[in-house]
Amino acid sequence: MSASATPAAGPSAPPGGAPARRRRELTYAVLLCLAGAGLAFWAATRTWSVEVTPRGSLPATRQDRSGADLLPWLSALALVALAGGGAVLATRARLRRLLGALLALLGLAVAAGGGYGLAAGLDGEVSRRWPALCLLGGVLAALGGGLTALRGDRWPAMGARYERRTRPEAAPDGRPATERGTREAWDALDRGEDPTVS
Repeated sequence: MSASATPAAGPSAPPGGAPARRRRELTYAVLLCLAGAGLAFWAATRTWSVEVTPRGSLPATRQDRSGADLLPWLSALALVALAGGGAVLATRARLRRLLGALLALLGLAVAAGGGYGLAAGLDGEVSRRWPALCLLGGVLAALGGGLTALRGDRWPAMGARYERRTRPEAAPDGRPATERGTREAWDALDRGEDPTVS
């Protein structure tokens, strides 16, 4: 008796490997955008500098300035990036890639604001910690936006699993089943019959 040799099958890829990888990429991009923009917004609202003005025999006045006070556009851009990070889930295809490019630009602008806070010679006591965190947040948001711009059109869209992928069943005369059912219901009403009674 001769045994038939079967070729050894190589290691097969796990089922659903590509969709799972795409979902992971989508998750990473959204988390980068949300975490980066949230961190930048929080850091922009902290006190970046404290200016103390002596007033002779009177107590000195103390003026706290946050990053939003010094750069009013900084917190606004961080909020837009935060909203855009959530919008990545609701978009698809080319629109998602365009949104990713916009998020990358917003992240770079926020990072530039943080860099300005680090490099500028602000008056009074200066905290470098908050501008550094703002810079970090902007870079994270820019990375998430860049990833979305490069690969976002391949990622699944929100609610895609619930979309109908099959065509409606056609009748023998070629009409879709929905159209046939509607027409038959109207014909039954014309005859004085109740189409809801089977």
